[in-house]
Amino acid sequence: MRVTAFWAVCLLIVLSLACVRGGGIHGKLSKDDSLRVELENLTKQISGNEKDAGLLHERAKLYIALREINQALNDINKALQIAEKKADYYLTLSDIYLMMGQPQNCEQSLLKAVSVDPKNISANLKLADLYLIVKDYKKVDQYVKEVLTLDKASTSARFTRAMAFLETGDTALAIGDLMDAVKLNQSFFDAYMLLGELFATHKDPLAAGYFTNALRIRPASKEALYNLGMFYQESGQYPKAIGTYEVLSRVDTTFRDAPYNIGYINLVYLQDFKAAVEYFTKAIKLDPEYAESWYNRGLSYEQLKEYQKAYDDYQKTLKLKVNYEKAIEGMNRLDKLMKK
Repeated sequence: MRVTAFWAVCLLIVLSLACVRGGGIHGKLSKDDSLRVELENLTKQISGNEKDAGLLHERAKLYIALREINQALNDINKALQIAEKKADYYLTLSDIYLMMGQPQNCEQSLLKAVSVDPKNISANLKLADLYLIVKDYKKVDQYVKEVLTLDKASTSARFTRAMAFLETGDTALAIGDLMDAVKLNQSFFDAYMLLGELFATHKDPLAAGYFTNALRIRPASKEALYNLGMFYQESGQYPKAIGTYEVLSRVDTTFRDAPYNIGYINLVYLQDFKAAVEYFTKAIKLDPEYAESWYNRGLSYEQLKEYQKAYDDYQKTLKLKVNYEKAIEGMNRLDKLMKK
């Protein structure tokens, strides 16, 4: 289940990559003052130079960064009327169509870019990404191979193909591509994360190494810390799991699942019920409507024979999660115990 969720995240990553590869502006840009100033200056340059396709293209990219899609589309179409043999312009047009939710127009723009410049790596790679999104795996393979012909060291192409292999059920080939990717690029966070997820599914010790490598690249990654902690937890390495969750709690003091998981380890595996109460209480303070924390704190109190506190927590659980069977069972147990 956890791997499936991560694949969904990776698809979102692929989609975002498809929007920025090639001629577009790289990175997530917000509507800040500096972009507005740049846009104003560029508009002044275009005034009186309306036939300068390069300036129009640059302004189109600025409009994309500002999420002003109609203005971007207008500028790039003008640029293409002036210079119709510029592959980069078609790449920018494909970005716009993808952002508009028009994959067919995006595809046509990318195919036009490839027809203008068959050796354009970005265009071929973006086609592979697009076909992954629409689940045309034969074309994914076709364009990945084309990219690798042009650039044998392309890690992005290998990652895209790995995603396609995973979706078609060929985990072994996916792992092969991901391993090649991290050999070529030892800072490839997403590849390390996905390898960790795949090995964690089988409780393979290699998973910890991949998550640790991901943390080497992004030490404050909540996702990597959580997944590493969960791997340690599920493989019975409880002190390491607790230590990892403690780090996660420091990285994000609002992340409720870190203290919750520590509480769960203490309750279920270590049977340190006082510690369990402490950590479930921390999780409840972070999210007072966290029903599972109320229930498990109640269960911890029950093990400590603090029956009234346990009863109150079960009652609170039911207010948050009506007909929660385990809480009902807990209250029924306590009714019998407290009558004795």
